[in-house]
Amino acid sequence: MRFKMTASVSPASESGARKIAVHTLQEFYKPLVQKLSWTKMSAPMKRNLKIAGIAVAALLVLLIALPLLINVNSFRPKIESEVTNALGRPVTVGNLSLSILTGTVGVDNISIADDPAFSQSPFVTAKSLSVAVKLMPLIFSKQLSVTGIVLDRPQISLLKAGNGKWNFSSLGGANAKEPPKQEKSGTPTPQNFSVAKLEVKDGRLNVGKANSTAKPQVYDSVNAEVKDFSFASQFPFELTAVLPGSGKVNISGKAGPINPQDAANTPLNVAIKVDNMDLAASGFIDQASGLGGQVDFTGTLVSDGNQAKAAGVLNCDKLKLSPKGSPAPKAVTVKYMVNADLNKQVVTVTQGDVAIGKATAKLAGGFQTQGETQVLNMKFSAPGMPVDELEAMLPAVGVALPSGSQLQGGTLSAELEISGSIDQPVIAGPVRLANTKLAGFDLGSKLGALSAFTGKTPASRDTSIQNASLNARVAPEGTKADAINVTIPALGVITGAGTISPTGALDFRMLADLQGGGAGALAQRAGRENANGIPFSIQGTTSDPKFVPDVGSIAGSAARGAVQKAVSGETGAAGGLLRKRRP
Repeated sequence: MRFKMTASVSPASESGARKIAVHTLQEFYKPLVQKLSWTKMSAPMKRNLKIAGIAVAALLVLLIALPLLINVNSFRPKIESEVTNALGRPVTVGNLSLSILTGTVGVDNISIADDPAFSQSPFVTAKSLSVAVKLMPLIFSKQLSVTGIVLDRPQISLLKAGNGKWNFSSLGGANAKEPPKQEKSGTPTPQNFSVAKLEVKDGRLNVGKANSTAKPQVYDSVNAEVKDFSFASQFPFELTAVLPGSGKVNISGKAGPINPQDAANTPLNVAIKVDNMDLAASGFIDQASGLGGQVDFTGTLVSDGNQAKAAGVLNCDKLKLSPKGSPAPKAVTVKYMVNADLNKQVVTVTQGDVAIGKATAKLAGGFQTQGETQVLNMKFSAPGMPVDELEAMLPAVGVALPSGSQLQGGTLSAELEISGSIDQPVIAGPVRLANTKLAGFDLGSKLGALSAFTGKTPASRDTSIQNASLNARVAPEGTKADAINVTIPALGVITGAGTISPTGALDFRMLADLQGGGAGALAQRAGRENANGIPFSIQGTTSDPKFVPDVGSIAGSAARGAVQKAVSGETGAAGGLLRKRRP
């Protein structure tokens, strides 16, 4: 930022300042003169002391008189006009003061207006600002040449509209009071606004949605340093902040030149480091979704203003993926690469490696911003993941195994589609378990009298599962499972479908094709020789399921079978009579 301004000082004010300076020098030297014995000094010493005294006196007179002689407040209208024109926003400043010792101009009560399309409240406010200036041009030419700006404890408000635009997008661009200069190509050039060093100390960043009553997310202890800032060229910067809830973020790299049409699309080449971010408190997701965890993240972002590429590694502890879920005891690591179309607000995942211990899976697809919502269209592929690694993750998705039980051994495979909003996704697709065991849970005893028809006595308190498959759909309104098919060597094959409510209540209708003569006899007596099995339901909760035989269906089937046999017999007799009557 370069200013060339002049200011005049009246003779009366100059005379008054000189009197004040002389009086101050007299008071300063009085104790010193009283302690020194002038008569005992040699002539050279006296001469040197006089010269030093004159030099010190001249310097003190200069330091004291200059702030009084130079009326820095005379620069205020020019400063407001220049910065307003450069930023394209009305800028107001309060009283200005000059410090010769530090070479700075102090500015009180700074305010930068917001884009009126977003808010009538200020975009930036600060109690004070310190401006480093070149003293020689200021003293001899009354010119204000700025070399650095330090903004102390500012309040900055960032707002995002429903169409994806930010309130800082128009900074330095279309809202400038003077029309920007045109290049030969017809493209507007940025305003000529530059400064050697720009700092923000202990600021507060409020990030929210335009025209919304929702509370904004607050980032405290925001510190930023920009060197060689200019709208028209690239500049290095570093930014640190304390995240909402907990955690810290550090962003460093280069940015610029500022895009005059949309400052949000300014080219970037940065490294990002996030420590201990509270996912639920971050403001990136709806807290009602139940998503949570502590995230550490390192990555890079390179953007030309239209297309961006990001890559990095994300580690999440205590992951929680459901309102009824509980934090997972095992960490999840995601290594990713994404491409983003900033104009269409579309993000495509080119690499999404998910690791849970030794279990690995892949994410593909992407998401797109639609209004205020980010809509997912992704696929999760998990072929043959070790069940022992995944068992610890079940609480995170709200899946509670029967009390005292645990999955052991075997593999899990899934091909899931993830769609819907990012904070309330719908996950659907086939899931298959193979060669696993539900330790501490005896399904035979839970089936009660039905298990007696197998003709087998359970030899273990565990339930071995040869195969288990289903089509799952997990949504905010609950979980639905279709085409359930479970092969349990000790019992037989169980099929069916059902739902799990958001509170964990079970409602399943199942058929048990139990192995053994008793089971076949029961089916025969029920008139179900060709049926799939014996019906029962599963009620209760995921942690305490209740297996209830469907006695009504069994009795009804038996009655229907008896009637069918009787009718069949009568028809047969009648048919015989008719056949006898034929000639």
